[in-house]
Amino acid sequence: MARRSTSGGARARQGSEAALSSAPASPYLKRSLAFFDPLDAATMAKLEAQVDWLMQDIGIAFRDDPKALEIWRKAGARIEDDIVRMEAAQIRQLCKTAPKEFTQIARNRSRDVVIGGQNQVFAPIYGAPFVRDLKNGRRYGDIASLEQLIKLTYMHPNLHHGGLVICEPCDVPVSKRHLDMLFLHMTCSDKPHLGAITEQSRAQDSVDMAEIVFGRDVMDSNCVIMGNVNTNSPLLVDKVATQAIEIYCSRGQGIVVVPFILSGAMGPVSTAASVTQAMAEALMCCAYSQLVRPGAAFVLGNFLSSMSLKSGAPTFGMPEPIMSNYAIGQMSRAAGLPLRCGGSLTASKIEDAQAAYESADSMHSTMLAGANFVLHAAGWMEGGLCTGFEKLVMDADRLGGYQKLGAGLDITDEAMARDAYHEVEPAGHFLGSAHTMRNYQTAFYEPVLSNSENVESWEDDGEKDMRQRAYERWTGMLQAYEPPPMDASVREELQAYVDRRKAEIPDAWY
Repeated sequence: MARRSTSGGARARQGSEAALSSAPASPYLKRSLAFFDPLDAATMAKLEAQVDWLMQDIGIAFRDDPKALEIWRKAGARIEDDIVRMEAAQIRQLCKTAPKEFTQIARNRSRDVVIGGQNQVFAPIYGAPFVRDLKNGRRYGDIASLEQLIKLTYMHPNLHHGGLVICEPCDVPVSKRHLDMLFLHMTCSDKPHLGAITEQSRAQDSVDMAEIVFGRDVMDSNCVIMGNVNTNSPLLVDKVATQAIEIYCSRGQGIVVVPFILSGAMGPVSTAASVTQAMAEALMCCAYSQLVRPGAAFVLGNFLSSMSLKSGAPTFGMPEPIMSNYAIGQMSRAAGLPLRCGGSLTASKIEDAQAAYESADSMHSTMLAGANFVLHAAGWMEGGLCTGFEKLVMDADRLGGYQKLGAGLDITDEAMARDAYHEVEPAGHFLGSAHTMRNYQTAFYEPVLSNSENVESWEDDGEKDMRQRAYERWTGMLQAYEPPPMDASVREELQAYVDRRKAEIPDAWY
């Protein structure tokens, strides 16, 4: 059989490297698509009643931070040992001072993101100790890998925010690695990013370094950095969380607080109970942030996963965590708080069919639930233990489709295409119509990494699967990377701060 020419197919597509995505470049998604709110009024009332019961009757432990207990005591909370209880109406009233939406400004102000309301912001995986790529396989993360991942995140238009720990740089002492991570984010990218939270001094370093970049005056009146911290579920907020809240919020910066609940382990095995527990823990932390500084930016987080009750391993893309996203989304909007959910989550070890199914189901529910800040939107593998280089760009490629979906149905006069119906006769075609020619470049989202050519073209191009195409994509991106401009004096001051703090801090590997 004659083979068709490939001159205009895959090979031509490979030459169009200038565009990373056919989705419009945007610092964040301004959503028009309606949220999916599946809970009826009776269900919402029953869930909210349990949230209130947990806060005022069961209580949340605030442990190892006497300052936090004193702040609660002065606010009128009932304290027994380290268990804090307060009337639910008081907690919810405190939460009302947190903004429904706020802007985190970037070093490049065209990359500012608005978090909350109708807006969605995508950020990469956070916290994986391992990395994997097609050539070098699985290995511990290191500072070189982190730098590459920061550059890729900076370059991709469908990732709006840098996160922080895209992988752990395990070749740098634990006590000092936050300094290197922050320096790389601040110099290799000009997108907004997070700060460190694992120890009070590390949070303080993050705030201090942000002040060097943005200046005291700008920082006094803007959110320029946020911390992302977990509660110690079930029903425990430890000093890592409270001190992070104190450092960031007291300086007028943002805090994201996420109950990390594996249903059946850190929460009851039933999804409804785990959802109400997550809401109670998060609302108590929001109230605490507002006691520290009324009006401080707060993002209510949800990371609820099912688990294998045979092995204890977390499972992703399952119906229970998908439903939890929908429920938390509806409840967070009722509370008037921005929402953070996970994104492209999978337990798979490589970018296979399992990874695709689980990631798509997880991200789709995150999207419909209306998560305003999506951490783990790209690169997550192995239950969060590993960052995949190929998966980072594969996931980010799909995020462009979610951005177009989130923009809603275009019903402008141009979209209704009435002139095309005058031009095209019955049984004709629209391929050459004026309307098509005006809109063909932006009419449909075309994922860069998908191959929709005929099989002959695919065979002539080497029969590459998506992993291979993704490998070529990210390596090509790194070859094309150019750092964003930065004032030399600011960079020198940052470097001096890092050098001084490293000299002051002893090496520690745990």
